[in-house]
Amino acid sequence: MKQLITPEKITRLAPGEIFVFGSNLAGSHGGGAAWTAYQKFGAVWGQGVGLQGQSYGIPTMHGGVETIRPYVDEFIAFARQHPEFCFLVTKIGCGIAGFSESEIAPLLREALGQPNIALPQSFVSLLTE
Repeated sequence: MKQLITPEKITRLAPGEIFVFGSNLAGSHGGGAAWTAYQKFGAVWGQGVGLQGQSYGIPTMHGGVETIRPYVDEFIAFARQHPEFCFLVTKIGCGIAGFSESEIAPLLREALGQPNIALPQSFVSLLTE
């Protein structure tokens, strides 16, 4: 099965597409992809986790990589339960949160090959090399 790749820049979504962004637990979507999610894709101010409009928040601002893992696992389980959606994962945690792609990509290993999860090309490259 071919891996879906997230577009580099997402400015609009088709029906059924979900913008997956790095958030903070307080749901203060003030910058980066979170701001885009809030401005364009229905992210709810004050909600830091889960499905919100045509977006899905994964908290990345509250600790180290291991504190992010449970939220990524929860996201993957949610995506598996919702095959009617196509989830476009952005480079979560690699902007304002300050993590490197090589730190975050391994958290998404279980998403590889999932037919309704698109990953950034750089994450896929790191996971398949």
